[in-house]
Amino acid sequence: MAPIRRQGNSLKIVLPLAVFAAVIAAWEGAVHVKGIPPYILPAPSLIAKTMVADWPLLWASLLTTLETTLAGLALAVVGGVGLAVLLSLSRIIEHSLYPFAVVLQVTPVIAIAPLLLIYMPQDVAVLACAWLVAFFPVLSNTMLGLQSVDRNLMELFQLYGAPASQSALGRFRARLKALWYLRRPAALPAFLAGLRIAGGLSLIGAVVAEMAAGSAGAGSGLAYRIIESQYRLNIPRLFAALVLLAATGIGLFLALATLNHVLLRRWHESAVPRDP
Repeated sequence: MAPIRRQGNSLKIVLPLAVFAAVIAAWEGAVHVKGIPPYILPAPSLIAKTMVADWPLLWASLLTTLETTLAGLALAVVGGVGLAVLLSLSRIIEHSLYPFAVVLQVTPVIAIAPLLLIYMPQDVAVLACAWLVAFFPVLSNTMLGLQSVDRNLMELFQLYGAPASQSALGRFRARLKALWYLRRPAALPAFLAGLRIAGGLSLIGAVVAEMAAGSAGAGSGLAYRIIESQYRLNIPRLFAALVLLAATGIGLFLALATLNHVLLRRWHESAVPRDP
Protein backbone atom coordinates (compact mmCIF):
# COMPACT_ATOMS: atom_id res chain seq x y z
CA MET A 1 0.00 0.00 0.00
CA ALA A 2 2.94 2.35 0.63
CA PRO A 3 4.01 2.57 -3.07
CA ILE A 4 0.41 3.28 -4.07
CA ARG A 5 0.19 6.03 -1.45
CA ARG A 6 3.47 7.59 -2.61
CA GLN A 7 2.23 7.48 -6.20
CA GLY A 8 -0.99 9.21 -5.18
CA ASN A 9 0.94 11.93 -3.35
CA SER A 10 3.16 12.46 -6.40
CA LEU A 11 0.10 12.87 -8.64
CA LYS A 12 -1.31 15.49 -6.26
CA ILE A 13 1.84 17.56 -6.78
CA VAL A 14 2.62 16.85 -10.45
CA LEU A 15 -0.87 17.35 -11.91
CA PRO A 16 -1.48 20.89 -10.56
CA LEU A 17 2.03 21.93 -11.60
CA ALA A 18 1.49 20.53 -15.10
CA VAL A 19 -1.84 22.33 -15.48
CA PHE A 20 -0.30 25.57 -14.17
CA ALA A 21 2.62 25.32 -16.61
CA ALA A 22 0.22 24.67 -19.49
CA VAL A 23 -1.85 27.74 -18.61
CA ILE A 24 1.26 29.95 -18.40
CA ALA A 25 2.52 28.63 -21.73
CA ALA A 26 -0.87 29.25 -23.39
CA TRP A 27 -0.97 32.76 -21.92
CA GLU A 28 2.55 33.54 -23.20
CA GLY A 29 1.76 32.15 -26.65
CA ALA A 30 -1.54 34.01 -26.97
CA VAL A 31 0.07 37.35 -26.11
CA HIS A 32 2.84 36.92 -28.69
CA VAL A 33 0.67 35.43 -31.46
CA LYS A 34 -2.10 38.04 -31.18
CA GLY A 35 0.27 40.92 -30.45
CA ILE A 36 -1.55 42.06 -27.33
CA PRO A 37 0.08 45.25 -26.00
CA PRO A 38 1.51 45.06 -22.43
CA TYR A 39 -0.75 47.83 -21.13
CA ILE A 40 -3.73 45.53 -21.83
CA LEU A 41 -2.32 42.09 -20.98
CA PRO A 42 1.39 41.61 -20.30
CA ALA A 43 3.04 38.27 -21.02
CA PRO A 44 4.20 36.16 -18.05
CA SER A 45 7.82 36.69 -19.12
CA LEU A 46 7.34 40.47 -18.95
CA ILE A 47 5.71 40.16 -15.53
CA ALA A 48 8.72 38.16 -14.33
CA LYS A 49 11.14 40.77 -15.71
CA THR A 50 9.15 43.55 -14.05
CA MET A 51 9.19 41.70 -10.73
CA VAL A 52 12.97 41.40 -10.91
CA ALA A 53 13.45 45.04 -11.95
CA ASP A 54 11.07 46.44 -9.30
CA TRP A 55 11.95 43.89 -6.61
CA PRO A 56 13.23 46.38 -3.97
CA LEU A 57 9.98 48.36 -4.15
CA LEU A 58 7.75 45.28 -4.29
CA TRP A 59 9.66 43.51 -1.51
CA ALA A 60 9.23 46.46 0.86
CA SER A 61 5.50 46.57 0.06
CA LEU A 62 5.22 42.80 0.54
CA LEU A 63 6.80 43.04 3.99
CA THR A 64 4.33 45.78 4.96
CA THR A 65 1.31 43.73 3.86
CA LEU A 66 2.66 40.54 5.44
CA GLU A 67 3.35 42.29 8.73
CA THR A 68 -0.20 43.66 8.84
CA THR A 69 -1.68 40.26 7.92
CA LEU A 70 0.23 38.34 10.58
CA ALA A 71 -0.42 40.95 13.26
CA GLY A 72 -4.14 40.95 12.47
CA LEU A 73 -4.21 37.15 12.55
CA ALA A 74 -2.38 37.06 15.89
CA LEU A 75 -4.79 39.57 17.42
CA ALA A 76 -7.73 37.58 16.04
CA VAL A 77 -6.41 34.39 17.64
CA VAL A 78 -5.86 36.02 21.02
CA GLY A 79 -9.18 37.85 21.01
CA GLY A 80 -11.22 35.07 19.42
CA VAL A 81 -9.95 32.29 21.66
CA GLY A 82 -10.16 34.46 24.78
CA LEU A 83 -13.73 35.53 24.07
CA ALA A 84 -14.74 31.98 23.10
CA VAL A 85 -13.51 30.72 26.47
CA LEU A 86 -15.47 33.41 28.31
CA LEU A 87 -18.61 32.69 26.31
CA SER A 88 -18.31 28.97 26.95
CA LEU A 89 -18.02 29.53 30.71
CA SER A 90 -21.02 31.85 31.06
CA ARG A 91 -24.36 31.89 29.25
CA ILE A 92 -24.94 35.48 30.40
CA ILE A 93 -21.72 36.67 28.74
CA GLU A 94 -22.55 34.67 25.61
CA HIS A 95 -26.01 36.21 25.24
CA SER A 96 -24.60 39.68 25.95
CA LEU A 97 -21.55 39.79 23.65
CA TYR A 98 -22.00 37.24 20.87
CA PRO A 99 -24.56 39.35 18.91
CA PHE A 100 -21.99 42.16 18.65
CA ALA A 101 -19.47 39.73 17.17
CA VAL A 102 -22.07 38.67 14.60
CA VAL A 103 -22.70 42.32 13.69
CA LEU A 104 -18.98 42.86 13.08
CA GLN A 105 -18.87 39.76 10.89
CA VAL A 106 -21.87 40.53 8.67
CA THR A 107 -20.89 44.17 8.08
CA PRO A 108 -18.72 44.33 4.90
CA VAL A 109 -15.19 45.42 5.70
CA ILE A 110 -15.11 47.54 2.53
CA ALA A 111 -17.78 49.72 4.14
CA ILE A 112 -15.94 49.97 7.46
CA ALA A 113 -12.45 50.69 6.08
CA PRO A 114 -13.10 54.35 5.05
CA LEU A 115 -14.53 55.13 8.50
CA LEU A 116 -11.56 53.55 10.25
CA LEU A 117 -9.19 55.56 8.08
CA ILE A 118 -10.97 58.73 9.20
CA TYR A 119 -10.86 58.05 12.94
CA MET A 120 -7.58 56.11 13.23
CA PRO A 121 -4.00 56.44 11.99
CA GLN A 122 -3.50 54.68 8.69
CA ASP A 123 -1.44 51.73 9.99
CA VAL A 124 -3.84 51.17 12.90
CA ALA A 125 -6.86 51.30 10.60
CA VAL A 126 -5.36 48.75 8.19
CA LEU A 127 -4.52 46.47 11.13
CA ALA A 128 -8.05 46.85 12.49
CA CYS A 129 -9.54 45.75 9.15
CA ALA A 130 -7.31 42.67 9.05
CA TRP A 131 -8.35 41.84 12.62
CA LEU A 132 -12.07 42.39 12.03
CA VAL A 133 -12.44 39.89 9.21
CA ALA A 134 -10.22 37.25 10.88
CA PHE A 135 -11.75 37.52 14.35
CA PHE A 136 -15.14 35.87 13.83
CA PRO A 137 -13.98 32.57 12.22
CA VAL A 138 -11.63 31.97 15.16
CA LEU A 139 -14.35 32.87 17.66
CA SER A 140 -17.16 30.84 16.10
CA ASN A 141 -15.08 27.73 15.37
CA THR A 142 -13.48 27.73 18.81
CA MET A 143 -16.90 28.10 20.45
CA LEU A 144 -18.23 25.26 18.31
CA GLY A 145 -15.39 23.03 19.43
CA LEU A 146 -15.75 23.94 23.10
CA GLN A 147 -19.49 23.26 23.01
CA SER A 148 -19.31 20.02 20.99
CA VAL A 149 -17.96 17.76 23.71
CA ASP A 150 -20.02 14.59 24.18
CA ARG A 151 -22.39 14.95 27.13
CA ASN A 152 -21.56 11.42 28.25
CA LEU A 153 -17.89 12.34 28.46
CA MET A 154 -18.75 15.47 30.43
CA GLU A 155 -20.79 13.46 32.91
CA LEU A 156 -18.05 10.87 33.21
CA PHE A 157 -15.48 13.61 33.73
CA GLN A 158 -17.59 15.16 36.48
CA LEU A 159 -18.05 11.77 38.09
CA TYR A 160 -14.37 10.79 38.21
CA GLY A 161 -12.31 13.94 37.79
CA ALA A 162 -14.28 17.06 38.66
CA PRO A 163 -17.18 16.34 41.01
CA ALA A 164 -19.82 19.01 41.24
CA SER A 165 -19.79 21.21 44.34
CA GLN A 166 -22.64 22.97 46.05
CA SER A 167 -20.78 26.29 46.19
CA ALA A 168 -20.53 28.67 43.23
CA LEU A 169 -16.74 28.72 43.54
CA GLY A 170 -16.61 24.94 43.43
CA ARG A 171 -18.78 24.78 40.34
CA PHE A 172 -16.60 27.40 38.65
CA ARG A 173 -13.45 25.41 39.45
CA ALA A 174 -15.11 22.31 38.03
CA ARG A 175 -15.87 24.19 34.82
CA LEU A 176 -12.25 25.34 34.57
CA LYS A 177 -10.99 21.78 35.01
CA ALA A 178 -13.41 20.51 32.38
CA LEU A 179 -12.33 23.35 30.10
CA TRP A 180 -8.63 22.55 30.40
CA TYR A 181 -8.65 18.78 30.44
CA LEU A 182 -11.66 17.94 28.25
CA ARG A 183 -12.96 20.88 26.21
CA ARG A 184 -9.55 22.24 25.21
CA PRO A 185 -8.29 19.14 23.34
CA ALA A 186 -11.75 18.54 21.88
CA ALA A 187 -11.87 22.10 20.51
CA LEU A 188 -8.41 21.97 18.89
CA PRO A 189 -9.54 20.63 15.45
CA ALA A 190 -12.32 23.21 15.19
CA PHE A 191 -9.95 26.00 16.26
CA LEU A 192 -7.39 25.00 13.63
CA ALA A 193 -10.11 24.94 10.97
CA GLY A 194 -11.10 28.47 11.95
CA LEU A 195 -7.44 29.49 11.94
CA ARG A 196 -7.01 28.34 8.33
CA ILE A 197 -10.04 30.40 7.32
CA ALA A 198 -8.88 33.41 9.32
CA GLY A 199 -5.44 33.34 7.69
CA GLY A 200 -6.84 34.06 4.24
CA LEU A 201 -9.39 36.54 5.55
CA SER A 202 -6.75 38.55 7.41
CA LEU A 203 -4.88 39.01 4.13
CA ILE A 204 -8.13 40.07 2.44
CA GLY A 205 -8.84 42.59 5.20
CA ALA A 206 -5.36 44.05 4.93
CA VAL A 207 -5.66 44.36 1.13
CA VAL A 208 -9.08 46.03 1.34
CA ALA A 209 -7.86 48.58 3.87
CA GLU A 210 -4.69 49.26 1.86
CA MET A 211 -6.79 49.84 -1.26
CA ALA A 212 -9.01 52.27 0.64
CA ALA A 213 -5.92 54.09 1.86
CA GLY A 214 -4.40 53.97 -1.62
CA SER A 215 -7.50 55.60 -3.10
CA ALA A 216 -6.85 58.48 -0.75
CA GLY A 217 -3.23 58.72 -1.91
CA ALA A 218 -1.60 57.06 1.10
CA GLY A 219 -0.17 53.64 1.81
CA SER A 220 2.83 51.43 1.17
CA GLY A 221 1.57 47.84 0.93
CA LEU A 222 1.11 45.65 -2.10
CA ALA A 223 -2.50 46.73 -2.55
CA TYR A 224 -1.32 50.35 -2.67
CA ARG A 225 1.18 49.36 -5.39
CA ILE A 226 -1.70 47.85 -7.36
CA ILE A 227 -3.70 51.09 -7.13
CA GLU A 228 -0.62 53.15 -8.01
CA SER A 229 0.21 50.95 -11.01
CA GLN A 230 -3.38 51.19 -12.21
CA TYR A 231 -3.29 54.99 -12.15
CA ARG A 232 0.05 55.03 -13.99
CA LEU A 233 -1.00 52.30 -16.47
CA ASN A 234 1.99 50.24 -15.34
CA ILE A 235 0.11 46.99 -15.88
CA PRO A 236 3.17 44.68 -15.67
CA ARG A 237 3.92 45.97 -12.16
CA LEU A 238 0.24 45.59 -11.26
CA PHE A 239 0.36 41.92 -12.27
CA ALA A 240 3.67 41.45 -10.44
CA ALA A 241 2.14 42.79 -7.22
CA LEU A 242 -0.92 40.59 -7.75
CA VAL A 243 1.32 37.52 -8.17
CA LEU A 244 3.08 38.34 -4.90
CA LEU A 245 -0.27 38.71 -3.13
CA ALA A 246 -1.41 35.33 -4.45
CA ALA A 247 1.89 33.74 -3.42
CA THR A 248 1.52 35.25 0.06
CA GLY A 249 -1.97 33.80 0.43
CA ILE A 250 -0.83 30.38 -0.77
CA GLY A 251 2.17 30.40 1.56
CA LEU A 252 0.00 31.39 4.52
CA PHE A 253 -2.51 28.64 3.75
CA LEU A 254 0.21 25.99 3.39
CA ALA A 255 1.83 27.07 6.67
CA LEU A 256 -1.46 26.81 8.57
CA ALA A 257 -2.32 23.50 6.88
CA THR A 258 1.07 22.15 7.94
CA LEU A 259 0.44 23.31 11.51
CA ASN A 260 -2.93 21.56 11.42
CA HIS A 261 -1.32 18.33 10.20
CA VAL A 262 1.47 18.40 12.78
CA LEU A 263 -0.89 18.94 15.72
CA LEU A 264 -3.58 16.45 14.64
CA ARG A 265 -1.82 13.75 12.64
CA ARG A 266 -1.42 11.30 15.53
CA TRP A 267 -4.95 11.28 16.91
CA HIS A 268 -7.61 13.06 14.85
CA GLU A 269 -9.36 11.48 11.87
CA SER A 270 -9.13 14.62 9.71
CA ALA A 271 -5.32 14.41 9.65
CA VAL A 272 -4.74 10.64 9.73
CA PRO A 273 -3.56 9.37 6.30
CA ARG A 274 -6.14 7.20 4.57
CA ASP A 275 -5.51 4.36 2.19
CA PRO A 276 -6.42 5.21 -1.44
